[in-house]
Amino acid sequence: MIPSMQLTASQLYSLSKKALSQNEIKKAVDSCRILNTEFPDFFEGWWLAGCIHLRLNKPEAGLISTARALSLKPNAANVLIQRIECLSLLGRQKDVRENLLLLAAQKFDSAALHEKVAMMLSAEQMHNEATEHYISALAHEPNNALLHYNLAAAYRFIGDLEKCEDCLAACLALNKFDAEAQGMRSSLRRQSIKSNHIEELLEAYSDPNIEDQAKSGICYALSKEYDDLGDTKKSFKYLKSGSDIRRNAMSYDVSADEKIIEHIRHTFDESYFLRDAPSHESSEPIFIIGLPRTGTTLLERILDGHSKVTSAGELDIFGLEVTALSSEKCSVKSTSAIDLIQLSRELDVSSLALRYLKKARPINIEGSHFIDKLPFNFLYAGLIHSAMPNAKIINLTRHPLAACLAIYKQQFRDIYPFSYSLSDLGRYYVAYDRLMRHWHSVMPGVIHSIAYENLVDNTEKEVKKVLEFCNLNWESECLKFYENKAPSTTASATQVRQPVYKTSVDQWRNYALHLDELSAILVKAGLDVS
Repeated sequence: MIPSMQLTASQLYSLSKKALSQNEIKKAVDSCRILNTEFPDFFEGWWLAGCIHLRLNKPEAGLISTARALSLKPNAANVLIQRIECLSLLGRQKDVRENLLLLAAQKFDSAALHEKVAMMLSAEQMHNEATEHYISALAHEPNNALLHYNLAAAYRFIGDLEKCEDCLAACLALNKFDAEAQGMRSSLRRQSIKSNHIEELLEAYSDPNIEDQAKSGICYALSKEYDDLGDTKKSFKYLKSGSDIRRNAMSYDVSADEKIIEHIRHTFDESYFLRDAPSHESSEPIFIIGLPRTGTTLLERILDGHSKVTSAGELDIFGLEVTALSSEKCSVKSTSAIDLIQLSRELDVSSLALRYLKKARPINIEGSHFIDKLPFNFLYAGLIHSAMPNAKIINLTRHPLAACLAIYKQQFRDIYPFSYSLSDLGRYYVAYDRLMRHWHSVMPGVIHSIAYENLVDNTEKEVKKVLEFCNLNWESECLKFYENKAPSTTASATQVRQPVYKTSVDQWRNYALHLDELSAILVKAGLDVS
């Protein structure tokens, strides 16, 4: 029992805070409860209660404690941050944004606080507001390379490429081994003989102090710049070197993904779609699926120009909800991917749709449809259609060699482990192609396929077909996608700021001599690579 009458507010606060830091939760809770009961006007007590509620994952209680704290110190930044975290846990995104705007309007004396606010704003795609806080953080810490990089990323997302490049130059002046900064800078524009960074990149690449991870990233940047200069041989040399470094550091086995995709095909067979199961009638979602680097972002930006369509970006919500609901049906704590696929066949798809729509529907939706552009939703196409038969699904395709090479040339962050080996890529592409053929077979007419080559060759014609498929009227604004000021956080963030260009359609042919192993895998599976 804590002798509360003998302790001041500050002493109770220190006792509770220390207990929390030492993970003595009961002691922290008891002393904090006494503190807030006996000293209800002691601001720090309610802030500490918010810390405890977040530690215990009790966001509803956290909203009560943060409300009390804000009644004592309106707009206190540390409490607003707590409140935003609680609201986010509850999925109340509209309230999250409202509180973020209150936070964004403030000035702080701490670089760390400005940085945290900036990162929270970026997480909610509020990149314009984030830039202001990164700038303020840099005013306190001008030699912080990471802050320069994060500010560059925010500028890239909103399309201010000139400021982005300036920030990257500042970052690299402080740390030449920042491979992500080197890669981003190389990607911002087409390099030329007169203006490139090859000498600087080679200097970093050859430095005996460079670590493998950084060296891999430098290789990708060198490959990109040599490709811009038309030196295919050197471009591929560094591309393979960078990819091999990443691949050799992984324990990934593509056969595991092949088995998962094959199991999806067998689980969601024709009999699954003959069942009479309740579904949700919503026609709001437009799913853009496929593989990365196949034009999904281009089509997203085009459709986002329509007055009745709002892009929600790349959402992982559908897959997470499938996993969550499937896990609830299983009594075993540790469930394999294969088991989850089997369990997902028996899901209440109406409930799945409700849970998805609640989290996926953008709070700023202005029209009647929203885009979910996560390419890997191709794995869930059967469940998507079963749950929401009125939702639209559009699959982007691309010449197999062009698609695989484009993926291979892109350095992704902690995703797509199959992308660092051409043989892995070939096998994964074959599995993807088989699954898409299966979906077309068991769900005829449900998925609209559009080839990237056709989209860039005759954009208006193909867009009209897509709009007709989505039951939308033609709007010419769709063709002005490059004027869209909305942030883009994908690998194509730079390209989508430009009008349609066709230079990448046949670029893979320049590398044909290096693609024999990949070609053999694709041809053996019956794919046309001519």
